[in-house]
Amino acid sequence: MNPMRFVSGAFAVLVAILAVLNEWFFIATVCGITIGGLYEFFYMIKKKDIPIYSYTGIFIGLLIPLSIFFRFELTRNWELLFIVCAFLLILMLQFNRQDNRHAILGLSTTLFGVLYVSWFFSFLVKTRLLLPGMEGAKLAGFIILITKAGDIGALFIGTWIGRHPLLPKVSPNKSIEGTLGGILVSTLVAILCRSWLPSFPQFTPYFVGLMGAFFGGLGQLGDLSESLIKRDCNVKDSGSLMPGIGGILDAVDSLLFSAPAFYLYMSSTLNVQ
Repeated sequence: MNPMRFVSGAFAVLVAILAVLNEWFFIATVCGITIGGLYEFFYMIKKKDIPIYSYTGIFIGLLIPLSIFFRFELTRNWELLFIVCAFLLILMLQFNRQDNRHAILGLSTTLFGVLYVSWFFSFLVKTRLLLPGMEGAKLAGFIILITKAGDIGALFIGTWIGRHPLLPKVSPNKSIEGTLGGILVSTLVAILCRSWLPSFPQFTPYFVGLMGAFFGGLGQLGDLSESLIKRDCNVKDSGSLMPGIGGILDAVDSLLFSAPAFYLYMSSTLNVQ
């Protein structure tokens, strides 16, 4: 096992703890990850010679978590309207290009990057703001912990007893044993951290364990989705900022799927209570 992976992992854990505890450090961290993640995504796409609008995409992507954090809402769920306006802006920029070959591919890929990295990741901000103070921090910490615990569990169990490839054409190093082990670890961690959730009757140990398995499984799916993008772009890692792990996207890819689903579930549950 690469020792630098432990160093980078320990640093990531420290940043995550500080971000969960302090909301200003939290939004600063989210913005930093959004900028870095979008930069890595667009850098990978450029390797395919697709004409994208990387800096415009990064700027638009940064506005999404900021607008959510500062509660700038023209309408309910207005970020969808914002994304439509962003598409129109990118479309107008395309009009000024001399070469309009692959215009549709460039437009759709730029918008996909904003949705995939910025919008999906911004659901962590929505989760943090679902409840006031430390109650919201516990919710954000819960989904981060069970998702990343699943990643760590999948790595160690897959390295230890992984024998059967999961999807070798997408990610040759991932195994069925590692994936199932990661989901199991997410389940156990969710049960251990049940007290971080609101004290509602339905949050029994059994039900919270099922939540851990479900959201941990979504985290594994998020990891695979980024592996698919990297395979298409013919790169091993999204970046090199975190030695032993790779890039920023490599560190947060699992949260891109689990965080939106967790927010949608918790927001509907809180509204019912």
